[in-house]
Amino acid sequence: MTDLRDSPLGHATTWAEGRDPGLLFPVDRAPLREELGLPATLPFRGVDVWNCYELSWLDTQGKPDVAVATFDVPADSPRIVESKSVKLYLTALNLVRFASREDVATTIGRDLTAATGASVTVVLQGPGTAPPRSELAGEPLDSEPLEAIDDAPDARVLRIGDASASETLLTQLFRSVCPVTGQPDYASVQVSYRGPRIDRARLLRYLVSYRRHPGFHEHCVERIFTDVWSECRPEALAVYARFTRRGGIDINPFRTSGAEPPPANTRTWQQ
Repeated sequence: MTDLRDSPLGHATTWAEGRDPGLLFPVDRAPLREELGLPATLPFRGVDVWNCYELSWLDTQGKPDVAVATFDVPADSPRIVESKSVKLYLTALNLVRFASREDVATTIGRDLTAATGASVTVVLQGPGTAPPRSELAGEPLDSEPLEAIDDAPDARVLRIGDASASETLLTQLFRSVCPVTGQPDYASVQVSYRGPRIDRARLLRYLVSYRRHPGFHEHCVERIFTDVWSECRPEALAVYARFTRRGGIDINPFRTSGAEPPPANTRTWQQ
């Protein structure tokens, strides 16, 4: 099992000046999924959509170039990569010469593929082509009254009614904390489902209760999916979170019980 104490999180670091895939710090998904009681055959599929806004390198003449790097890590990859290690890895490319932008994307994709254990393709976007801004769709939960504010997420607070529904619900009040540093992570969270109608106030209460919960972005979304799936028994479910960036990187996990692709990679007002 990966020991997060060995990651660069929470430690003073220096900046490398050359490509070093060893800077990437993989974290096994399996132990956290075992905590949720997930079977080997996962009840969901999906991706973790990364946007890295602080990427720079040198061309063959030594002139700097810049881009936003976007890549998807498949949900069935055996590992994720810790985000600070990705920042350190990308920063180390600042003084490296590449033959072309395609060479940069291929190199990063190859190193991320090795770190995560799944195929990762990197797309570089220049000025004017970075992810556009657009708010997540969904009926807002945030005006719902809260009968209680819990210190930790507990699926037992969720409730369903007798009627059926097919709807998309949205909160912009989500907060969790980094499992190593305790720093806050903010997100807009979208829950789409079909099945017994979920009590909106109880769903908001459940989502707000993550505000002290230590968890990586990916694990928080998988826990939300697992809890809603088991407690509310929907026929179909998708959970999508757009987290605010930290260290020039935002990570946006998507998990679904169906076969639909992830939503468009558009930045929210918070991002």
